[in-house]
Amino acid sequence: MSSDTTPHVVEDFYGFIQLLSDGSVVRGDDSVLIPSVDLPYQDVPGGVQWKDVVYDATHGLRVRVYTPPTAGEGGKLPVLVYFHAGGYCFGALDQSIFHAFCLRAAYELPAVVLSVQYRLAPEHRLPAAIDDGVAFFSWLRGQAVLGAGADPWLAESGDFARTFISGVSAGANLAHHIAVHVGTGQLVVDQVRVAGYVLIDVFFAGVERTAAEANLLANISLNVEMADQLWRMALPVGATRDHPLANPFGPNSPSLEPVALPPALVVASGGDVLYDRVVDYAARLKEMGKAVELVEFEGEQHAFSALQPWSPAAKEFIRVLKRFVYQGAPPC
Repeated sequence: MSSDTTPHVVEDFYGFIQLLSDGSVVRGDDSVLIPSVDLPYQDVPGGVQWKDVVYDATHGLRVRVYTPPTAGEGGKLPVLVYFHAGGYCFGALDQSIFHAFCLRAAYELPAVVLSVQYRLAPEHRLPAAIDDGVAFFSWLRGQAVLGAGADPWLAESGDFARTFISGVSAGANLAHHIAVHVGTGQLVVDQVRVAGYVLIDVFFAGVERTAAEANLLANISLNVEMADQLWRMALPVGATRDHPLANPFGPNSPSLEPVALPPALVVASGGDVLYDRVVDYAARLKEMGKAVELVEFEGEQHAFSALQPWSPAAKEFIRVLKRFVYQGAPPC
């Protein structure tokens, strides 16, 4: 008796990502998921330079380096590492919404901004992206060790002693895990001093629903069904949303209490389905005595800082980010 072994679709994410039963993946045009934004360069005055540098030749991974025309104290500027959004399944450093944000951050902070490419699921399930973040910081540490022999833009402008890890949505989840790797000593960064980390609408999950997740809203940038499907495609096969990479406070997640986390800036958007999880993360860190600042943006949707990079809320976020980078978190 014969059976049809033709691969069939087991996950279909808006027709853009199709995961087949044999593990293969068919990808389409991601413009349906990540809209382009016009770059009003009059809002980002000229002088910001950018280029792509390979940091992991084995996997062909790049970092986009942005340097502003403004020199910092002693000619050096803070280094802001940025991981893009996309539920670990889509997104790219050269997409206009992330490029626009990095241009603006480089100029307005000012800072050397490093926008990091990482491997995507379901072709490369977690922890592949986390491994790439670790590999990037190992590369950055190598640049710091080289000193004058490093990439010229980093050698001339980057103050490795003022390095900040940041990300939006899944990129913020990645930033959290890199901060934990540094705080536990799993990732040795030597001359690269992580002065803080910034989580923007961080992509966390859990089996038990929060109030915000149960309140299913229409016309939002991320809903529960989308988030669930992205986690199914991103996590190891068979894992639940309580996996430690999705839920930092899940039943099998190691405690963050003994982790020497750097000061944190946590951004929560009031219109985000993940709002409760973001606020809970900040509250739990505070209970542990960590240095954490929670900033809420009432009514804003998930990933507003990237989706509406020229909005008043995004402008206010840049102001908050600048203060955090140059002055640190206010006293708890």
